Amino acid sequence: MDPVVARAVALQSAGRYEECKAVLAPRLAEAPDDELAWQVLTVAHEKLGEYELAERAGGEVLRISPGHVGGLIQLSRVLLRLDKRSEARAAAEEAVRRSPGVWTTHFVLSEVLVAHAAAPPADHERAYEAALEAVRLAPEEPEAHQAVCFTAVRTQRQDVAKRALVEWLRLDPSNQTAQAMYTDAMADSPNVTAAESAELYSAGLAGAPQSAMLRNGLDRATYRLLRGTRWLAIVCVVSAGMMVDLFTTSRHPVLRELPVPLGNRLWVLTVMAAVWGFGALWRYRRMRTGVQLNFRSLVRRGRWSRIVLAQAVVAMLCALLISQVPWTDRGVPGVLFWAGLLVPLSTMAYDRRKAG
Repeated sequence: MDPVVARAVALQSAGRYEECKAVLAPRLAEAPDDELAWQVLTVAHEKLGEYELAERAGGEVLRISPGHVGGLIQLSRVLLRLDKRSEARAAAEEAVRRSPGVWTTHFVLSEVLVAHAAAPPADHERAYEAALEAVRLAPEEPEAHQAVCFTAVRTQRQDVAKRALVEWLRLDPSNQTAQAMYTDAMADSPNVTAAESAELYSAGLAGAPQSAMLRNGLDRATYRLLRGTRWLAIVCVVSAGMMVDLFTTSRHPVLRELPVPLGNRLWVLTVMAAVWGFGALWRYRRMRTGVQLNFRSLVRRGRWSRIVLAQAVVAMLCALLISQVPWTDRGVPGVLFWAGLLVPLSTMAYDRRKAG
């Protein structure tokens, strides 16, 4: 290897891509057919997001050595970044044809075929098969298991995706994408409560603070918790309605006299305080700081979060008016009772999937 190219490779390994390019410039001016120098330059341009320049450099590699598998792999990745899907696919397929025993060729083909969710199902199925072949050829390569995980999700093989994710994380435990996907899978399980889900997402964000997947998951879990506050308010409305005997029942055919004694009103107020104290405040104070902060943030950012919170507040106001005012007839308390129920119940049927 030429000493100048060797220095460029060392700079590239250290992540100093601009310096790598500067070192290679005079070398390529002197020896324009240095295949390895063009390969190193292709990677440097790609890492810096200079995809058009990377495409040109990759083209030079194939000009010097037509059918070079490493060059085809590099070029396929660059073309994919430039959204030249058909050309990227052709380069990846040619790499597989020339070197079917090299796992990276199958990995890149899988990556190209699964890059767009709108691709035909046949492409996703072929991407899955290519990923499986990459794992067969290189079972200890984390990227191969990553490809299986992504393609299994696209082809609705959730059990396979989970197993591949576990292997991916075992082989590369510091990978933030794998960590985020694992946390999301755990937090989104059917038997996990909203509070547990929020705790898991918050803990995951501590290790991967830039993960949009985990931030969105924490928002969803927090919104579920906010939706639950309406049920606490409804319990309070029902308690207040029972106190003033708004309706006769077979067990209590005679309504109590109004106004309700002060002792009864204070007792219902104590019950309401206990409902909110144990159902909301106590749970809130036990949550991670990240979850607590996200409550405030989501209420500021999310329209539906504010709507849900306002519904709970309206229901509680109705419950307090029913229970704490010494009413002498049941007309107004009856109106307040139904208002306190209908306001939170009015959107419960369709606001579950709102973003918050």
